[in-house]
Amino acid sequence: MSKTKITINNNGSMRIEGDFEIIDKTGTNYDLGGREIISICRCGLSQNKPFCDGAHNGRFEHEAIAFALPPKKV
Repeated sequence: MSKTKITINNNGSMRIEGDFEIIDKTGTNYDLGGREIISICRCGLSQNKPFCDGAHNGRFEHEAIAFALPPKKV
């Protein structure tokens, strides 16, 4: 099994690569058609949610810079 990599793109989607599955709230798998790379919408403008269709181009701004989360609450 390969490691899953998630990349948060500036002004755009979240790209997922590797071995993964995407499941809806009822537990049903999305049929990804054998894809090992997909992009998830972050802007809410896609007509193909949860997948990105490029609708964000020029209409969504977010500079994706990694940071540390605060410690987990116990």
